[in-house]
Amino acid sequence: MKVWINGIFVEDQEAKVGVFDAGFQHGVGLFETLLARNGQVFRVGQHMQRLADSASMLRLTEKLQVDPLVEALQLTLEENKQTDARMRLTITGGDLNMLQRTGNSDGGDPTIVIQTQPPTEYPAGFYENGVMVSLASGRVNPYELGAGHKTLNYWSKLLNLQLSAMQQCGEALWLTPGAHVAGGSVSNIFVVNDGTLFTPIARGEEDENDEPSATLPGITRQSIIEIADGLGIGTRRDEMTIDTVLSAEEVFLTNSSWGVLPVVGIRAQVQSNDGSSSQDQAIGDGIVGNLTKQLHIDYQKLVDQETSNIVVSG
Repeated sequence: MKVWINGIFVEDQEAKVGVFDAGFQHGVGLFETLLARNGQVFRVGQHMQRLADSASMLRLTEKLQVDPLVEALQLTLEENKQTDARMRLTITGGDLNMLQRTGNSDGGDPTIVIQTQPPTEYPAGFYENGVMVSLASGRVNPYELGAGHKTLNYWSKLLNLQLSAMQQCGEALWLTPGAHVAGGSVSNIFVVNDGTLFTPIARGEEDENDEPSATLPGITRQSIIEIADGLGIGTRRDEMTIDTVLSAEEVFLTNSSWGVLPVVGIRAQVQSNDGSSSQDQAIGDGIVGNLTKQLHIDYQKLVDQETSNIVVSG
């Protein structure tokens, strides 16, 4: 496979970033994970605009231009002769030595890497039967500078994903210090009650008197909100507690890789004198709900429609 690094294609075995790169040295950087289907990258412009906005707000760089990044992603897909793929674009603060030599207070040139691989195949049972989720160890701080952005500071989320998998769960939910649900380690969360969708307020959606949000404004999340609007289903953005999740009729998670993933219960580790044990609490009837099923199907149709430029009926 070919990897795109700062405008040049290299074989993946030869792809390298310098040891003085800010991403390697200090974890200074951002990334986007994207879905390609039918030879096109789904909602690539929205992904790149979110990246550019984050890079500007976090003062990583003001130099990102959306259109060239969109073109580079498409070229990478074509260079690897792929129609369906899971893609990742990573941007870092660039070479720290170069920054010291130039003394440029506006920052140096960022490092940009694009890699692509076959799309992740998830078991059909995930969608047919749903998954359990765990609660993450620790809290996500909405006042932390990178909260609500896809930064390279991802170890705590990856670790909790591993711990979640050890409990036979599909994802770990994160709470804020105020015990509000922010989302999953790699996903946004929706709940269904009385035919209405609820999802946490995302970064950039806060009212003037709200505290900053630690929730990423996901591209798939926005797609689901648009689909729900088309179905005449309202989506309310509001603070969400774990009780809101547990009392919901349906719950599902969204990201670019799996689309809509149904959640059927929460698994918690309980400490006792005899050691730790798992305690499960079902959501709703403990089965995948009808609205979640419909949104999963409609989302897949939307991806096919927008990437193939054909009208998908049914």
